[in-house]
Amino acid sequence: MTTAVQDSLDLDAQWALHPQVALRPESFGALLYHFGTRKLSFLKNRTIVAIIESFPDHPSMRAAIAAAGIPESGITPYAKAFATLAGSRMITTL
Repeated sequence: MTTAVQDSLDLDAQWALHPQVALRPESFGALLYHFGTRKLSFLKNRTIVAIIESFPDHPSMRAAIAAAGIPESGITPYAKAFATLAGSRMITTL
């Protein structure tokens, strides 16, 4: 994992959708809408959607990713996607 991703994302923290964000499943994946910032994000990767939906069931983002069947060696693209979502305040630590 790159240093920039590591610096911006704590994989060992518990994560959740931001309280002002709604996730709406769609045929292509999902829409995320932030009612505070009025930002809309399109999630086209169903695995990312499933991981986000499983956040309440896991003690950390790393555990949620592992539960989705992603090996440690495959975390980097998911961490980058989640870092982007965290940067836009779609997801947040608890």
